[in-house]
Amino acid sequence: MPTSKEKAAFAKRLKDSLPKDIKGGTDLARKFNLLYSGGPAVSPQTAHKWLAGTTIPKSDKLQVLAAWLQKDVHWLHYGPPPVGKAKPLARGEKYPLSPEMIELASRLAGLPPRQRNLVEEMITELYGGADDQIDGEP
Repeated sequence: MPTSKEKAAFAKRLKDSLPKDIKGGTDLARKFNLLYSGGPAVSPQTAHKWLAGTTIPKSDKLQVLAAWLQKDVHWLHYGPPPVGKAKPLARGEKYPLSPEMIELASRLAGLPPRQRNLVEEMITELYGGADDQIDGEP
């Protein structure tokens, strides 16, 4: 789930990319709806939420916005990639915990034991399952 900071950054990129004749949510919704055929029309209130940094559109709508604005979908959603080259971690070194990861861990810890076990089994299957294979057997 995007943080309020990420939503605000998206809104800034969107506003900076819009043509000068788009003055607000009503104009944005009207122009967007002319281009979007993937579902129900977007309301002016929804477009206003995009501009205000309250929400980020779903991927189908992001693709339409990016094509219209001639921007990369990833850039529009997440912004530019980090500057500089990421240094690979040394053997045994772990990435520092992010606030999001700490929040996720606390939510997982608060789950009832049965649900927590299901999540742990899923994670083990996704990330640890390859280690459990013997001689190429699934």
